[in-house]
Amino acid sequence: MDQPAPSTRVLVAGATGYLGRRLVGELVAAGCRTRCLARTPAKLDGESWRDEVQIAAGDVLDIDSLHRAMKGVRVAFYLVHSIGSGANWQARDRQAAANFRDAAAAAGVDQIVYLGGLGDSGTALSPHLRSRHEVGETLRAGVVPVTELRAAVVIGSGSASFEMLRHLVEVLPIMTTPRWVETRVQPIAVRDVLAYLVGVLHLPASYGEILEVGGSDVVTYRQMMEIYAEEAGLPRRIILPVPVLSPRLSSLWVGLVTPIPPSLARPLIDSLVNEVVVSHRHIDDLVQHRPMDCRTAIQLALRRVEDLAVTTHWTDAELHGRSPADPMPADPTWSGGTILADEQSVSTHASAEAVYRVVCGLGGDRGWPSGQWMWGVRGWLDRAVGGVGLRRGRRDPDELRVGDVLDFWRVEALEIGHRVRLRAEMKLPGEAWLEWIITEEADGTRLDQRARFHPRGLFGRAYWYALLPFHRFVFRPMAQRIAARAEVSELAPAIRRGA
Repeated sequence: MDQPAPSTRVLVAGATGYLGRRLVGELVAAGCRTRCLARTPAKLDGESWRDEVQIAAGDVLDIDSLHRAMKGVRVAFYLVHSIGSGANWQARDRQAAANFRDAAAAAGVDQIVYLGGLGDSGTALSPHLRSRHEVGETLRAGVVPVTELRAAVVIGSGSASFEMLRHLVEVLPIMTTPRWVETRVQPIAVRDVLAYLVGVLHLPASYGEILEVGGSDVVTYRQMMEIYAEEAGLPRRIILPVPVLSPRLSSLWVGLVTPIPPSLARPLIDSLVNEVVVSHRHIDDLVQHRPMDCRTAIQLALRRVEDLAVTTHWTDAELHGRSPADPMPADPTWSGGTILADEQSVSTHASAEAVYRVVCGLGGDRGWPSGQWMWGVRGWLDRAVGGVGLRRGRRDPDELRVGDVLDFWRVEALEIGHRVRLRAEMKLPGEAWLEWIITEEADGTRLDQRARFHPRGLFGRAYWYALLPFHRFVFRPMAQRIAARAEVSELAPAIRRGA
């Protein structure tokens, strides 16, 4: 098996996209000299691998920029797709693929690797799947050998088809669906897609091949919904197929209950009538990799949801250790689990150390800086339904350790002088965190306070929005009073000395 040497120059077109960013990380880890094609290079500035790659500013519709980007490249990945980007997106996709093909030929590229969509070409394919196949045909019309991988639903945060399914299941305990709910599909985990993409890199046996990839089992969309509900701890969903529900009506319906715009939902829904199942496993002869089943893939995606505040919003250091199934900075804002948040930021002349001390002293006998009676009512209600309430207090009035109980919270993470994160243990229709990040600045300290809630189903969302009127009396005053207490704590010694 002729695998690439570490010096292999690889180009990734679509590097700022859902799969592109993950793939770049995998290529860098494999030692490939990687170049990213990006219309807006600044979008990649926050990536941990940014200093290890070259960035080529360009666009697949700009042939001159493609010629510049292809110089010295041996393998070129094509992960570009215009679905949902307005009228004539299929024509733009064909033109972009032709430009990429011709630039690769002019540069003497050895291989183009393209990720397309599953679907039997002998059947009436949806516009979305037909376009995916047309792009592959356009790329193969050139002289550079093409390795085309074809996949169905990709399970991972940010994958539009999976996110659409996830939001439907979380929001609707009862749903009426068209008959496509019984269509068979072979979903694949995003980490398995990445393994196959890297596996065919500079692999001559894959040149000119169309390789179908999928997970280890075949399910219907109904079964995917049921598996998601089970793994997310949701009550069993009632799914009622109806014989008449046009794609247009379906896309409008999806637009009402999910954050996915109808312009993107419509071509995706059109595709759901096509059975997308692997018909041959030739890929197994070329790449030694065993893909996971649908349930395991969903479990891994949900594990990331459980740690969402850690891996995507709260701790930059933890981003570097994420798995390929974790959300990336370029994922849509609606990806990776619904997170509802209240964020407050205040500045103070007090030192970071003083602010940290005040945060560490919250709760217990001292109580909370704002809305104390509301905290009391919440604790009473929690006890009434069998929860822990506020009765547990805290181990030490001033010191916190990871794992400590603090009223109906538990200390989940600490960075001395910089960060405190609490995880709620009261009875909730979801999961909640409260975190403070303390940052030293030139003229004082900034305190960022973040309350986050991952709702479980429709009731979880209703719970959050029902409490929104009370948040204004709790969270904003809390951040302000923490800062004020820190200032007072630093003034107190000087006052005593003056006395």
